[in-house]
Amino acid sequence: MKSFLQIHPADTVAVALQDLPGIPTGHKFALRDIAEGEDIIKYGNPIGHATRTIRKGELVDHHNIATNLSGTIDYSSLSPSPSPVREGGKFTSAANQSPFPDRGGVGEGATFFLGYPRPDGQVGIRNDIWVIPTVGCVNNICQRIVEEAEREMKNEKMKNEKCELPDDSENGIDTKCNSDFSFFINSLFISFSHPYGCSQLGDDHESTRLILRDMILHPNAGGVLVVGLGCENNQPRELERLLGDYDRQRIRFLICQEVEGDEVETGVQIVKELYEQAQTFERVPVPISSLRVGLKCGGSDGLSGITANPLLGRFSDWLCAQGGSTILTEVPEMFGAEHLLMRRAISEDVLQDTIRLINGFKNYYLSHGQPVGENPSPGNKAGGISTLEEKALGCTQKSGSSPVCGVLKYGETLHIMKNERMKNEKYNLPTPFEGQAPIDSKSNSSFEGKADIFHFSLKTSGL
Repeated sequence: MKSFLQIHPADTVAVALQDLPGIPTGHKFALRDIAEGEDIIKYGNPIGHATRTIRKGELVDHHNIATNLSGTIDYSSLSPSPSPVREGGKFTSAANQSPFPDRGGVGEGATFFLGYPRPDGQVGIRNDIWVIPTVGCVNNICQRIVEEAEREMKNEKMKNEKCELPDDSENGIDTKCNSDFSFFINSLFISFSHPYGCSQLGDDHESTRLILRDMILHPNAGGVLVVGLGCENNQPRELERLLGDYDRQRIRFLICQEVEGDEVETGVQIVKELYEQAQTFERVPVPISSLRVGLKCGGSDGLSGITANPLLGRFSDWLCAQGGSTILTEVPEMFGAEHLLMRRAISEDVLQDTIRLINGFKNYYLSHGQPVGENPSPGNKAGGISTLEEKALGCTQKSGSSPVCGVLKYGETLHIMKNERMKNEKYNLPTPFEGQAPIDSKSNSSFEGKADIFHFSLKTSGL
């Protein structure tokens, strides 16, 4: 087994693949003497500069390296990649050399996944029943609705199957009965609590409405109960209008202050009806081109950028070659690697959207007196990541090499973008879903190391 890895021929540091004298696994060391102030190269790109002279073989970490990030950057010298063209069944361009044949999700050799087609044309990979509050005031009510619905459904299922509850059975449930519905009772009914929906104004209020709209229309829900209080800023009927022409059998509303009687009991009855309705959706083979996957980091360390993230990047390229889509999130973790993404933009408009996304977020930091390069956490540093540039260069490898086809603005979904043409701007992720679910990704891929949101797809027609 190799003891260390030089990722790129131009690198001036290498990564320890096992503990070396004075160099923990995942950390980096100098391959040659590095002068004070000299850029330190990893992944073929600068990850910062030396704060003092570093000798060959010496550990390189946050004690002797500092970020080069400071403010916004003039990207006028960058240009988008040439439009991808087909050569021998593959998409190729100056910036994209994906090794996977493009199949477009249809025809001979197309790949399929099992999904739930929805009336609006979207496809889900789950068929859960969601209870979504319009305002934080009804969080507890939503949770009680879920708990009571689960309890009643358990009892009804056990009664129908004539299950017994012997005193000595584990958790009071006979295992011969539990085996049929353990997954059902744990995963089917989900309440999504949040603290928003009241005492919000302007863009802040509108952002909450957009994210809740996206959640309500999300294809992974076989049924959705939207629970409002009645007096909140985020008025339920106004939110309902924001949905447009929605499926009223799959999406129901409950306004607590308008209920005569017990709102929890009423909510439980609606949830049970939604469950029965959801059973009419069949799980069938669907072309992989309908799949959208969100990409996210978690607990990154010095090995993430040479193990899990490149592997996920290969998957991203493969999915895009089949006509599917992947979504790269966490904009601050692009700082230092954004130039690589910009070169993959499919057009000048997408390039400019990307520049506005990056510099806009940096300006947000700077306007609040915060530095733009202080992202790496103590855990990141303990695992071998020293600067934000280093973290970004490893993080963005999840996107593979496919063209960058667009930037989603806050609250915008791929489904909306494809129907209304590409738009622009920035992101924020103040949601219970960590960003990907509200923007309609079906599945989120997060590799542990120890919304501006990018959309990658080789199928650009109709965008």
